[in-house]
Amino acid sequence: MTASDLAQLERAKAVFGPGSGVAKLDLLRRLARSTLPTAKAVLRLHEALCFLRAHPDDESVLAQVETMLADFALRRDLRRHRRALADSGIAGTTLRYSFFANTARWLSRRFPGALRVVWRGYTNDALLSQRLPLFASWPETPGLDEVDLPANEWVRRLAGPGTSDADFLVERCARLGATEQERETFFEELELDFELDLVPAGGLPTRSTAHLPGRPVHFQSAPLRRERPDLRAELRRRHREIQVDESTGASIVTLAREAMVLRHRDLDAFAYGDPRDVRLFDCGDGLEFAVIGMKPERRLLLEAVHAYVTLKNGVPIGYVLTSGLFGSSEVAYNVFDTWRGGEAGLVYGRVLGVTKQLYGSDTFTIYPYQLGGEGNTEGLKSGSWWFYQKLGFRARDPGVLALMERELAAMAKGKGHRSSIATLKALAEHNVYWSAGRARDDVIGVFPLANIGLAITDLLAKRFGADRERGEDVCADEAADLCAVRGFRKWDENEQLWWRRWSPLILLLPGITSWTAAQRCALVDVVRKKGGRRESDYVRLLDAHRPLRRALRQLAIGDQRRISKSERPSTSGIS
Repeated sequence: MTASDLAQLERAKAVFGPGSGVAKLDLLRRLARSTLPTAKAVLRLHEALCFLRAHPDDESVLAQVETMLADFALRRDLRRHRRALADSGIAGTTLRYSFFANTARWLSRRFPGALRVVWRGYTNDALLSQRLPLFASWPETPGLDEVDLPANEWVRRLAGPGTSDADFLVERCARLGATEQERETFFEELELDFELDLVPAGGLPTRSTAHLPGRPVHFQSAPLRRERPDLRAELRRRHREIQVDESTGASIVTLAREAMVLRHRDLDAFAYGDPRDVRLFDCGDGLEFAVIGMKPERRLLLEAVHAYVTLKNGVPIGYVLTSGLFGSSEVAYNVFDTWRGGEAGLVYGRVLGVTKQLYGSDTFTIYPYQLGGEGNTEGLKSGSWWFYQKLGFRARDPGVLALMERELAAMAKGKGHRSSIATLKALAEHNVYWSAGRARDDVIGVFPLANIGLAITDLLAKRFGADRERGEDVCADEAADLCAVRGFRKWDENEQLWWRRWSPLILLLPGITSWTAAQRCALVDVVRKKGGRRESDYVRLLDAHRPLRRALRQLAIGDQRRISKSERPSTSGIS
């Protein structure tokens, strides 16, 4: 009966209507008392519970599901199959992953002693041995020079009885290097794998208990909505924006980071999420997006970047990564496995609506990886390219458009036709786009942002060579003179940071010397907002600054022939 009950629950979990909650509750209670025979069956039960936690029929189903998930680590079958369920993210199991430096440090400091280095099979002993003196103090060097011990034994000796190997290595790497980027590179070159026991009693994250407390619950009384969304209608929606305090923002960033850790992923936009720049967008029926901006020092030069945690009744069911510039956005959309096949289309429509509300975008870009390209075999197998095609996204590459027409013709001729993996790979080699307005070229994915970076490199290389630090100082002062800025060194530290980062670009802007004083003052406001609390404020100011947009476009396409010598940036101070 246990196998039959589980199969019935899986069939019933996404069925909603009169009496559906009663039937599920009976199955849940029987399964709570049962012992499942295999690890696969335990995983199937767990996923059904997680699905119902996000889509409960009523209070009774919700209470039963919450109880079963809270106690999942205590199940006899879970303990029996614990090893086979490793890396599942389920409470009571073990997770193994090669965490990036920032996340390893975050976990080590939150849960001292919980991380373990996986020494068995470690292949980078030579590099670690070379770096051991950097982890020690100078008086320890005679022993390190003369005593030949394996790298892991030296680490154990250096760490001492009160510190784990993992905590020692993570912390010592965090104290090396002049910049955060150097420290991250140094750590990640060691290629360490870690293990983490997901023990709920110790406060460690688990997929079994992941949710944002305090969110209102919407009970699912009607069938799930699986229809394809009208994207134009979605962009006209206005979702309720909920401001959260910094403490709640920190909790949301933690939830997002945990969701990635538990799925063997790491996303910079979450790892460097700024608790001051977190908002909730309420899309109704228990669907919310927790929108997280990045810390100022980790932001990109031009685009604004935000990542969303998709919440259903407070349960993280997926995530989104977006960028915004010039009224356009790149969107990377992911639904966690447990909730795929549900309301993915509806949720995607809401994603675009929230992104429009955030940045003011009317054009959206999907890069190849999301379509199944660049080695994303999961995307190929799921037919991601056709998901976006049916929503109206189109490539601009003529070859892809021609291949799409051939595939559509084959589908019309034979209803059983399915695109081969080889065909899907070819389709997914190029970006696809959808726009509510006219087609234009100043959109993410078409606009050649890299050319702006190259122009900045050429300026700094020509004027300052290896002394980039002096270059930053000189450019910051020259840009301040050009824009009549006084006392920028008294600004907030993040505003100063971004003035220094933008100053070479300001000096390169074609025609800036002919701008009005008001236009240059508005440019200063744009740069200060880049270092401000909400990066979305920055991108809206930039998009509204027409001379700045024109200058960036001209710089990116390399058309500087119209600039007279008097309009070119000053070259005083050439080294």
